Amino acid sequence: MGKRTAIIQAAIAAFQENGVEKTKISDIVKKAQIAQGTFYLYFPSKLALMPAIAEVMVEKTMEVVQKTVKEKALFERKLEQLVDAIFLVTEEYHDVLALIYSGLAATEHLKEWETVYAPFYEWLSQFLQEGKAEGEIRSSIQPDRIAKLIIGLIESAAEQIYLYDVSQEDQARIQKAEVNEFLRYALGMEEK
Repeated sequence: MGKRTAIIQAAIAAFQENGVEKTKISDIVKKAQIAQGTFYLYFPSKLALMPAIAEVMVEKTMEVVQKTVKEKALFERKLEQLVDAIFLVTEEYHDVLALIYSGLAATEHLKEWETVYAPFYEWLSQFLQEGKAEGEIRSSIQPDRIAKLIIGLIESAAEQIYLYDVSQEDQARIQKAEVNEFLRYALGMEEK
């Protein structure tokens, strides 16, 4: 593991233990087992870590999405698998996501969000383009724009269950069903 990765992993652990506000850079470097000067070679401050942590979470989300969404499945089923994958990541990493949101909101780094999410947007845009080409969704869809809306919708729906409410599996199941139904109508998919 490289030093940058060690710093990011140590920061996640320290933020989870102490919260973003109470964590000091000395806590992070101690966990990363590096000198404090080394930290500053990679990040100018602890809050500058937030985009890097967000990037790690987007990579983790993409990894789970790519494992969950089966290439040979029907388009509608792939869409359901996408929703399942995002809910799964949100449930498993709800504490890290809460840290990212609180840390990004407290810094000027919020504007980097679109850059961090670019690979996920591109993947979903391509998925939508394929669905459009196959006649699975309405032809007026603009994949690049709709990809951002879909990711925002699914993540927000998952966060309502796992970040803001007490996690209840039956509520997650209902929420996923509502998101899937909404997406089918929004994308102009035929009822089957």
